[in-house]
Amino acid sequence: MIKSNINIIVILFSVVILTNNSLAQSDSINSTTKYKSLSHLRELQYTQQLNKFNPLHKEVNYPILTGVGLSYGYIIYEINEYYKNTWWKEDSNYYYDGSFHVVNDWDYALGLDKIGHAYGTAVISHFLSSGFQAGNVNHELSVWLGAIGGFGMQLYVEIQDGYAPTDKDTGEPKWGFSPGDAIADFIGASYFVARYYYPYLNNFQLRASYYPSEAMQNGEKPDNNISDDYDGQKMWLAFRMKNLLPKSMAEHWPSFLMLSAGYAVSGIGDNATDAGLQQSYYLAFDFDAEVIPLYGEFWSFIKNTLNYIHFPMPGIKFSNDGVQFLLIAY
Repeated sequence: MIKSNINIIVILFSVVILTNNSLAQSDSINSTTKYKSLSHLRELQYTQQLNKFNPLHKEVNYPILTGVGLSYGYIIYEINEYYKNTWWKEDSNYYYDGSFHVVNDWDYALGLDKIGHAYGTAVISHFLSSGFQAGNVNHELSVWLGAIGGFGMQLYVEIQDGYAPTDKDTGEPKWGFSPGDAIADFIGASYFVARYYYPYLNNFQLRASYYPSEAMQNGEKPDNNISDDYDGQKMWLAFRMKNLLPKSMAEHWPSFLMLSAGYAVSGIGDNATDAGLQQSYYLAFDFDAEVIPLYGEFWSFIKNTLNYIHFPMPGIKFSNDGVQFLLIAY
């Protein structure tokens, strides 16, 4: 993969050099034969000069793009190594025959993991897209490349899950490719793209909060994987109320204050499909990091990243135990 990326960069640099050389020759009247007309040539010259003196014009930063590509490949490699030594490791109770299994698990963790998949894909897309933008790639293209990369990374794990081993006694696969997870991944990537084309959607922000469950704290989770510690997770949807309320009410609503609706599941343990699982719902205040008075591309990235996290603020919990008022809903 490294060799492939280097070859691509070399080709791109060659194209840029050849293009610049062609434009540099445009001072000669004879070079007009390369263009449709003299007016076309002058238009190209004007555009070139405009870009040269335009402080907002940016050339693509290929070293940064190379870093983004190498980082993406390395992360997939690490993910593969991690799951190979945890989820996909060989077990004497199972056998591997190379067959592909599909497992429908819509009830797994009562849907909490599906929300997590959408959220995770959106977060990965955000980081990748930011990397492309740091390399001065067009914003729209960066959004698409980030979403494709985020979905691709998640889908890779799903496909690998499909080749799970089979139980020697029951003949059932240990796990398999989950259509529900794949659909959730696609929704997360699609929503990330949709927010670019429909800015109104930015008033609705997927967020998450996490505090290690008792099992995680006691070392009872064999792989210590936070993404599988569902008892410690809460998924949120934050609303930018300043933009959603009627004008007469919005003018009195603090711009930094958001409302978030949360969802959690407890009692999961090792079996995330037990009938004894408990659902909890939350309504809490949240903080909009966009209002932090720090500006520039770097700080914009930081603020956008923070807005994927639910901030600990007062709220209300709704569960089978009734209604609870929480000083900190996290």
